Amino acid sequence: MRVLFAPDSFGGTLTAVEATQAMAEGWRRRAPHDDLVLAPMSDGGPGFVDTLHASLGGRLVAAPVSDQYGGETSAAVLVVDDTAYVEAAQACGLDLSPRREPEVATTYGVGQLIIVAIEEGVSRLVVGLGGSGTNDAGAGCLAALGGTAEPPDALTGGPRALATLSAVDVGGAQERMADVAVVIATDVDNPLLGLRGATNVYGTQKGLAEERKQLVDAHLAKLAELTDRRVADRKGAGAAGGLGFALMLLGGQRVEGVRMVSEALGLAQLARQADLVVTGEGAFDFSSRSGKVPYGVAQIAGEAIRPCIALAGQVLIGSREMRTLGVESAYSVVDLVGERAAFADPRGTLSDLAERVASTWSR
Repeated sequence: MRVLFAPDSFGGTLTAVEATQAMAEGWRRRAPHDDLVLAPMSDGGPGFVDTLHASLGGRLVAAPVSDQYGGETSAAVLVVDDTAYVEAAQACGLDLSPRREPEVATTYGVGQLIIVAIEEGVSRLVVGLGGSGTNDAGAGCLAALGGTAEPPDALTGGPRALATLSAVDVGGAQERMADVAVVIATDVDNPLLGLRGATNVYGTQKGLAEERKQLVDAHLAKLAELTDRRVADRKGAGAAGGLGFALMLLGGQRVEGVRMVSEALGLAQLARQADLVVTGEGAFDFSSRSGKVPYGVAQIAGEAIRPCIALAGQVLIGSREMRTLGVESAYSVVDLVGERAAFADPRGTLSDLAERVASTWSR
């Protein structure tokens, strides 16, 4: 029997690569003769580059860059043939710092990372968005790539600095990116502004107080009015605190992160060659339908007419909702060992769950 493992990361406990390995280790203990295919997945958020490197190979280019608060952090660009892959979360990810001050957080380091990618001479750049701790509409990224403003530091101090913005010119950044096709990989389809925009929908999880949202949204609107207000309304412009907006100003085209990674990995072909597809994530709930990995993988399994099951830290939906997502059955680590044990040993307990599930599905 051939089993394809294609999970996402498990929150802050396991990367997608680690989760895939843990599942495979447990499955082998119960079904050592099964043929296991490992294809860790991502939707463009944290782990995007590591996931692609694990499956595609390629060359990692180390790139020390600024994090969202101006400190130095280690990042890497993945180069595969004439394509470079950049993970925005490596430069401005929420998990890079315990600080939660989105009003002064900047995406400048993402621009630095993009420069490293361009200098590799690639013709195509894929930027994975997700898991950011910023909400500056990509202003810092624009500045790093050559955008200018009045006053000069208005683009580099987070949304609070945008309050002082009186003029902006992104021509230098656009010229720098002119010879590169930019792909924005994200599961987020929110616009930049308004009730469904970056600030109102994602500001709270980044530490933005409710009473500050209207003002911060107005700061982002000022940048949009001085560049191209129409771009702010596009799907995905609000991704990564508006970083999607900045990349769209530079010619970027949004694609669903899960679909992009699936195509890069040839997941559809792998699913057709498998007898069973196993996906998973930290918390499997109905929000998984919103561009998340399990739903994307289940769709691909369905197209291949292959059953798909999910292993998760927690399963928070019933069987009826599960099947609307295309998942036959879902299994929870917490239900197996309890929450305390699950967090104490995430890899070992996920492996134990996979071993138990193999007794049901392996033949």
